[in-house]
Amino acid sequence: MKSLRLAFAAAPAALLLTLPASAQEEPVRHDAATFHMTTSFGMASSAGFAFSPDDSRILISSDETGVFNAYAVDPETGERTALTESETNATFAVSYFPNDDRVVVTADQGGNELSHIYIRDENGQLYDITPGEETRAQFLGWSPDGSDMWVMTNERDQASMDIYAYDTVSFESQTVFQNDDSLEIGDVSPDGRWLALVRNRTSADSDILLLDLASGETEPTLITEHEGNIAYGVYTFTPDSSALVYATNEHGEFNQAWTYDLETGDTAPLIEADWDVSFVTYSPSGQYRVSGINADARTEVTIIDTGTGETLALPELPAGDIGSVRFSRDGSRIAFLIDSATSPSNLHVVDLETQDHAQLTNALNPAISEDEMVDAEVVRFESFDGLEIPGILYRPHGASADNPVPALVWVHGGPGGQSRIGYSATIQHLVNHGYAVYAANNRGSSGYGKTFFHMDDRRHGEEDLRDIVAAGDWLREQDWVNADQVGVIGGSYGGFMTAAALTFHPDAFEVGINIFGVTNWERTLASIPPWWESFREALYDEMGDPATDAERHRAISPLFHADRITRPLLVIQGANDPRVLQVESDELVAAVEANGVPVTYVLFPDEGHGFRRRENRITASEAYLNFLNTYLRGEGEAAN
Repeated sequence: MKSLRLAFAAAPAALLLTLPASAQEEPVRHDAATFHMTTSFGMASSAGFAFSPDDSRILISSDETGVFNAYAVDPETGERTALTESETNATFAVSYFPNDDRVVVTADQGGNELSHIYIRDENGQLYDITPGEETRAQFLGWSPDGSDMWVMTNERDQASMDIYAYDTVSFESQTVFQNDDSLEIGDVSPDGRWLALVRNRTSADSDILLLDLASGETEPTLITEHEGNIAYGVYTFTPDSSALVYATNEHGEFNQAWTYDLETGDTAPLIEADWDVSFVTYSPSGQYRVSGINADARTEVTIIDTGTGETLALPELPAGDIGSVRFSRDGSRIAFLIDSATSPSNLHVVDLETQDHAQLTNALNPAISEDEMVDAEVVRFESFDGLEIPGILYRPHGASADNPVPALVWVHGGPGGQSRIGYSATIQHLVNHGYAVYAANNRGSSGYGKTFFHMDDRRHGEEDLRDIVAAGDWLREQDWVNADQVGVIGGSYGGFMTAAALTFHPDAFEVGINIFGVTNWERTLASIPPWWESFREALYDEMGDPATDAERHRAISPLFHADRITRPLLVIQGANDPRVLQVESDELVAAVEANGVPVTYVLFPDEGHGFRRRENRITASEAYLNFLNTYLRGEGEAAN
């Protein structure tokens, strides 16, 4: 389902520090490069073809050079061949062409989120088919006969994503749907006839509309007429184009998957669970249905044979969460990723007939082993008002009552994001250096039901912030945590929460690390990118409309109250960030400096909202550690 939330998610070779014999029980301390010199792998889009037409290659993205590029992987040997060679902008694999070896990739410019669609021809040349300085484009899929590629772009109107069909030979485009109402594009049916759209009325209430593209009509029809607050979203269409598979929380706390019969309008449950259904996809032939459940911050994937209704048998696999399941063209094999807290995602392939299994990549840096990592544990605590708050705990090896360690409350982005179990080089680096990390899923986080999700609506920086303060209090109560050394760290909305904690609860934490964080809600909400128009109303419903809620926005914005900050602060900012403008961090840093409080500012000229380049992730991680060693642990500059 398309999320309504705003997920605001060069160094030398790795060095090992060998400890003296008297401290052999202590873990070996590694520098940030050791953890970040893993390789991140991603699969081609589920809307495209991950396997080449002859099934001899799998299309993936990899940052093995430090910058994401597209690669072809031999499913027999694991050998990778670079298809793009960008040294600057992250370039991601999207799809093979239906009938030849051309490839679709996407890239923006320095993290500005204005992604373009590029075609790599069979000679290796790249062509931008969606040019324009302010153009933003996204791949949507292929026409039934493969002669057209369907793409969404805002070239007509920056605030609206229209749909175009690009001829796969001439790349001339024709308008398929002009999105005058700036609706969210859901999906197009495999036969090319039906278009599903979403209208995000509020953060709790949304609708699905359908348009029969073959009818000549231009106005979509509402199919989810209802009363009260019910959220609807689009997963996919069935392979035979007979039904839309959609999300709804009408029947309980969690999103379930239902079907809407396109001929009769009848609806029926498809997948019901005690957690949110995260996604539903199908194999190209329609023989298999793949679904994922967000079960307490982990993804549980099920593959069903649609003919028999039976769950597909798989061989014994490494521990971790399965994701990004992609089927070969002939349906005989599946490729997928497996990720865990102690291992980055690796690419696997399984022969469905023989059950032969192969791991095709080794993402973890050989300079470190999984045994040196710390596994994640789901831990809950009671907040200030008795509400149970879930979170993910990383406890350093050797932490005990006799050896208490400093600790950090980690705050996710959003609003409405969720900290989940998976590999984080940044977290593992901090834990390796003796810092406990508790990733709190404060009220307002997704994944725990709609009631919990909406508890912070128009109350951001209030009860949700008190949950983060309470998480710090809970850490101090653990006998293996040094109660005098607890800090807070977060990115995007989590960066706002970090700055807000230091501003409005100045004694709650010893230090704070604000990564790409909002500090002036008046400016941020007034300057959101135009391509967010499809959910502007829902965003304003949750956060408050700048036209009517400016007073509250000013009251919760750390920038306007920065004179209250008395604890050391580290600020991380991308110069190309279209969501949190650099000026916000510039002004916050100047204000804290005026207080005479230690503040460290790291500005990345080639990043936007989040990190795309490995060298910058390494630099940032070392900055976190140096800052914490200096101001939380009190050891001065770290020697790494």
